[in-house]
Amino acid sequence: MVLFCSGLAVLLAGAFCAFLLAGRNRAANALGPAAAAAGSALCLAAGILALTDQGWSLTLAWAMPGASLRLALDPLSGLFLLPGGILGVASALAGRAALQHHDGPLGPHWGFFNLTLAASAVVLAARDSLLFLLAWEVMSVASFFCITLNDREERVRSAGWLYFAAAHLGAAALIALFLLLGSAAGSPDFAAFTGLSLQGWLPTAVFLLALAGFGSKAGFFPMHVWLPEAHPAAPSHVSAYLSGALIKAGLYGFLRVLTFLGPPQAWWGTLCLGLGLAGALLGILLALGQRDLKRLLAYSSVENMGIMLLGVGLGLIGLAYDAPLVAGLGFAGALLHMLNHCLMKGLLFLSAGSVLHGAGTVRMTLLGGLLQRMPVTGTLFCLGALAICGLPPGNGFLSELLLYVAAAGWARDLGPAQAALLWTAVVGLALTGGLAAFAMVRAFGLTFQVSPRPASASWPRGPRPCSWPESGPPPPSWPRWAGPPWSSGRAC
Repeated sequence: MVLFCSGLAVLLAGAFCAFLLAGRNRAANALGPAAAAAGSALCLAAGILALTDQGWSLTLAWAMPGASLRLALDPLSGLFLLPGGILGVASALAGRAALQHHDGPLGPHWGFFNLTLAASAVVLAARDSLLFLLAWEVMSVASFFCITLNDREERVRSAGWLYFAAAHLGAAALIALFLLLGSAAGSPDFAAFTGLSLQGWLPTAVFLLALAGFGSKAGFFPMHVWLPEAHPAAPSHVSAYLSGALIKAGLYGFLRVLTFLGPPQAWWGTLCLGLGLAGALLGILLALGQRDLKRLLAYSSVENMGIMLLGVGLGLIGLAYDAPLVAGLGFAGALLHMLNHCLMKGLLFLSAGSVLHGAGTVRMTLLGGLLQRMPVTGTLFCLGALAICGLPPGNGFLSELLLYVAAAGWARDLGPAQAALLWTAVVGLALTGGLAAFAMVRAFGLTFQVSPRPASASWPRGPRPCSWPESGPPPPSWPRWAGPPWSSGRAC
């Protein structure tokens, strides 16, 4: 409890101080990232402890009628604190290096970034629906301002407003969801929701509202429309946190609500499996057609969130048909892929930010040959690309293997219709993996391997590596920050 509350206090204090330093960029760019990294590290330690013991709870009086300020950590919350803690530290350090020559005010940006980290942590620990919704709204609004750092560009403004609209449509569904649960339980407390026996149409209504409300944040198909616009528009350290950690709050909320509903209906799992498979295939197919590296990675996030939803669908089908092994493998595959995606996508987005910082563009048709100029960035991107393809020995392979075993191993014991559904999932997952490998090989080849494009011949000094810690220390012959003149002041 002390670690988690200390982390929140550091993040909130960092946000407050960063807002006060609105006119002092150097001080804001030192204090803001330091508070974000320190607070995230404390929350990460609290999450690890929550996985190893019984967790804790804290209840305080609150002026809201019928509600209490109740926080608690259990293994599910602790597991989802890991991505936020890891990427909170990495994104803060990378953002400090990327923004040291930014020409706009940095105090508000770091204030909202720290506020986003704090609100995300409260979402995972809240055990009262009113507190949960309040933290959810703060998280959405604060991340909107993080995305729109470069709001002088029209594409950034439009992407930000699309994200804002999607977030609040999802919030409307969540308000309706908690109103239904609260009216049935007679209390807004999560403890009253656990074991609640809903009758008639209520379980289905709650399930669909949860899928729509949390799915809009997670980027589940077909509620993913904001994701490929917002991620490329945001600074790369914000994109890394959004994709690797923040959208996982949607998956957490969906799983948390499922624990309130008791035994699931079989068609719930079928719907999740179908939407997950559609999102995975659509996401990677659209990624194949992208020329912008960050946009390609954004569509890859749609693909991977689809894989996680597919795993949740398998878990629900296993529970509905009283197959605990299938349910365990499905949920385990989804949660392990969530952790893997945090590491893989965080690494890829931060590497893309290094490319943007050094070369002034992430348009792959204008790049090429960067591996010789940016060897650390190229190597890290290659490792992340291999892992996210689901190829052995990458960490993405094990999580997808669990889903293969869950679907293919159980298909033999079912009727023809159910077996056909599971084999469709197996074939679709294999096809997704193959297309992902092709997309990542294409991205790495166009950016780092092939000969430089003719346009790069006009670059005054050529691409340069980012400063530490974005891509590691540059060779001694290169200056520590040597972004080309046309990218000066532009955030990665």
